[in-house]
Amino acid sequence: MVIPSRQDRHGRFLVPAAVSAYAASSAASPLAPFTIERRDPGPHDVVIDIDHCGICHTDLHLVRNEWGRSRYPMVPGHEIVGRVSALGSEVTSWRVGERVGVGCFVDSCRTCESCRDGEEQFCLEGAVFTYNGIERGTKKPTLGGYSKRIVVDEHYVLRIPEGLGPDAAAPLLCAGITTYSPLKRFGAAPGRRVAVLGLGGLGHMGVKFARALGAEVTVLSHSSRKRADALRMGAHEFVVTEEAGTLAKHAGRFDLVLDTVSAPHAYGPYLELLRRDGTMAVVGIPPQPEPLAANVLVTNRRRLVGSLIGGIRETQEMLDFSARHGLAAEIEGIAIADVNTAYERLARGDVRYRFVIDLATLA
Repeated sequence: MVIPSRQDRHGRFLVPAAVSAYAASSAASPLAPFTIERRDPGPHDVVIDIDHCGICHTDLHLVRNEWGRSRYPMVPGHEIVGRVSALGSEVTSWRVGERVGVGCFVDSCRTCESCRDGEEQFCLEGAVFTYNGIERGTKKPTLGGYSKRIVVDEHYVLRIPEGLGPDAAAPLLCAGITTYSPLKRFGAAPGRRVAVLGLGGLGHMGVKFARALGAEVTVLSHSSRKRADALRMGAHEFVVTEEAGTLAKHAGRFDLVLDTVSAPHAYGPYLELLRRDGTMAVVGIPPQPEPLAANVLVTNRRRLVGSLIGGIRETQEMLDFSARHGLAAEIEGIAIADVNTAYERLARGDVRYRFVIDLATLA
């Protein structure tokens, strides 16, 4: 629904501030209906009525304060797709009714080296995350996409191309860019061998992107239960890592290993799968540090690197690439009332491969 814009006596655009949402009031409480207030849009703001929002494993970590930095009440959600319903007076790049997305962050300083390079996620003053962050101007906590509406500066809004369904496009705003960025940066390309470690919400997009980029793709998984899915998604080979002798058999084989696993695991055995000058890119974040012997790096000049989402420019590139190649997340749509059940299933790995909330179910 398009919200008719209105103006105050200073000419500023106003929209209804009270917004229905789901929030966690503490680390121990379930998500429950909640009413929040969105700011009135300034001259450069875009008001978005949210259609769908993906559930990321980060949502689970933060709602349960597993990283020790959560703010409550918390409205999670940073995989947001909706339609523009109102515009600030100076916005020229967006139209009312246009389908758009919002990813993991909604502001940055815009002047530091990282921001000037289009790498706003590495803003030297700190990117403002879509939820559990602090707005730069108001100093109020940011509140995410488990809600009916959001107000975002036009610079941090993304265009959802035609051909991408709004529900399956939502996880691209996090899972998509998290895997696309390191694959592009570290050389997934024709003639290159890429191994994707883990076939979950991140890994399944890694497989699709690596294949679309022309690489030879192998999935590394601890069990065989997702073999058929991996091959259907484009993997050339599926390797069960728990089978005796398997990792040794593939030592020195790959140019790039994309590690999407957030559970505790040793890095060393997977680094040994790299050929000379190979790279292992880590995008999963285990809950505790993993020890690593230097010899596995110095042998064959291997590299262990990390990667964090992508900037606005690269995220738009990823969305356009996905539309051209017919790529999207594999999802299970849910009503907002089922979000706590979805969290429990996510915690035990019972999702193929991303939950997406239909916000039409939020009264």
